[in-house]
Amino acid sequence: MIGQPQSPEHKLSPEETDALFRSLLHKEGTWVEWGVGCQQLQQSGHSAQEIFEQTGFQTAQQNMIIVAAQVYQSIASSGVPEDLLAYCRGPRSDVLYELRILSHSQRAIAAQVCQAKSLEFDGAKELARAMQEFARLPQIPDGFTEHPGDAVAYQAWRSAKQKKDLQDRTRLIAKGLKFAHSATARQKIEQLLSDLTTSPTKAAPLLPLYRYDEDTNVPLLIPVAGSLPLESDRLLSVSPLKQASPFNLVTVAAATSLVPLPSWQNVLTAGDPVVIFHQTDQLPQPIPGKPEPVLILLDRQQTVWNDNSYFAVDADGKVELGWFAEAPIAKILGQVLLVMRPKKILDENNLREPWQMDD
Repeated sequence: MIGQPQSPEHKLSPEETDALFRSLLHKEGTWVEWGVGCQQLQQSGHSAQEIFEQTGFQTAQQNMIIVAAQVYQSIASSGVPEDLLAYCRGPRSDVLYELRILSHSQRAIAAQVCQAKSLEFDGAKELARAMQEFARLPQIPDGFTEHPGDAVAYQAWRSAKQKKDLQDRTRLIAKGLKFAHSATARQKIEQLLSDLTTSPTKAAPLLPLYRYDEDTNVPLLIPVAGSLPLESDRLLSVSPLKQASPFNLVTVAAATSLVPLPSWQNVLTAGDPVVIFHQTDQLPQPIPGKPEPVLILLDRQQTVWNDNSYFAVDADGKVELGWFAEAPIAKILGQVLLVMRPKKILDENNLREPWQMDD
């Protein structure tokens, strides 16, 4: 006879308490009676630690068998066959403990599935979660029923459809077929088996889609005025470029020359940039070595003198570069922002020929 837990108002007599402690110590009866006994002792004011010291049942074990016993009582009260109750007592406290999240009406049929499929506690846990998630769906999925087996089969079917790995997909299909209760659910899962043997249709390739991650990767186009010697009017007549979002579209006149520059900070700060070309040996501070051309970036918007910069000025109608300790009398045409030498290539032919190694 499976005992019933006492009401919270009932306090055990010393004789009843001693009898329960003794029964639990010797593990008399089934785990269901142990769970009921632990609950009665706790409701009577005995702590879990005291029960452990008197009986050897650890706190976690007490909690599991108390909850599992409550699940057992709810299953027994629903009028299930005796063989199912015998299975639950068999012992299956860990299995019934996982069914605690289900409603009383769901626990009995879930226990039947656990018995039929010989589920351990982890299988019972998965079954209970599948039933919960299935019950939350706005409507029953096509081909499946409310039976717990179909709930697990649906979860396996849905997961299998999302798997690309053949081994994972096959494992989930086998699991779905194991639990499928209705014929329609089995057909849905068997369709996935057919898909495994069907040659997939060739999918279109991915578009070569990219996005700029850093502004420094985007070159800036700068208009070119010409090479020194150069007329001042020519420098001033070059029209500034206007860029249109989102791809920095630039529209230029037919006779305009452009040069790309990296998006360095001093290039980005230019308000009205223009490029001229010159020679290293003709700069305000000549660069030693073999003369070579250089690119000079001017900002025509910067026309206020300072003694920390080089400027382009109008010298009798010609562009002249220089540094001025004091504000120049000549008209300032723009500030020098950048002097850039060409890329140095040691041997251009080596870049075009494949490497050769000695045998």
